[in-house]
Amino acid sequence: MSEHRTLPLPDGLDGLRLDVALSRLFGLSRTTAADLVETGFVRVDGQEALKSERVRAGSWLDVELPAPAAAPDAAADEPVPGLRIVYDDDDIVVVDKPVGVAAHPSPGWTGPTVIGGLAAAGYRISTSGAAERQGVVHRLDVGTTGLMAVAKSERAYSVLKEAFRERDVDKRYAALVQGHPDPSRGTIDAPIDRHPTHDYKWAVVADGKPSITHYETVEAFRAASLLDIRLETGRTHQIRVHMAAVRHPCVGDITYGADPTLSARLGLTRQWLHARRLAFAHPADGRPLVFESQPPADLQGVLDRLAAES
Repeated sequence: MSEHRTLPLPDGLDGLRLDVALSRLFGLSRTTAADLVETGFVRVDGQEALKSERVRAGSWLDVELPAPAAAPDAAADEPVPGLRIVYDDDDIVVVDKPVGVAAHPSPGWTGPTVIGGLAAAGYRISTSGAAERQGVVHRLDVGTTGLMAVAKSERAYSVLKEAFRERDVDKRYAALVQGHPDPSRGTIDAPIDRHPTHDYKWAVVADGKPSITHYETVEAFRAASLLDIRLETGRTHQIRVHMAAVRHPCVGDITYGADPTLSARLGLTRQWLHARRLAFAHPADGRPLVFESQPPADLQGVLDRLAAES
């Protein structure tokens, strides 16, 4: 069943194209938002509008949203072992995500999710965003561990999405990569989009979305280097794609060209990548929040083995 929504356009979306504003406001794809406008399911101040029309803050939107697409293969809400609550208040919850857990349900994924785990534990999550990922303002790969923030209030969702979009969130990762990057500290500025031949992968492509990764070597081992990585943008698989592009894939990341022999020797069955720090202004009162997380046992064990070999 479709859902009718009537609301004023938030200040943060002032001046945007109507299709872009709808996409951001409701978590829709740009194509879906444009289709809604073109088929007459959107009115601005009571009038039909063009998808390219610039909208102004305070204008009233009347939108008939399509029924959410079901994700029949997604796991039901269920407790997630190892999902640690780092911070919780009326607006946000910050979790330390274990390996093997997706951020939210998606077609084809039958395993546990952060959203399902929070729901099973009784947490109320924002209803903003696409139906299958309500409250999710940023994601981590299934095989990546670490810190992830989820919005509980509608206000928090809007403010945090804008903060991520404007790069006002400090996201730092620990990554163990093959070899020794030269220079040991630098920036990778290379556009990313879908891989031209493999749908499940992403790649550096000439007409991709701007993507910037800053890295610094923290410790060098005989066969690998531990990096501190700061993301300026947040593309899907960004760190994995960028490090593979400069021929230093994350250890264990077979999908992006890691040496399977090294991964097997170290007993690693996933990419060595951990979201270790997350810092942002609280969406309600603006106070600074900083969260830190140590690598889990499987990743720390790899570092210990490498240190013993050096």
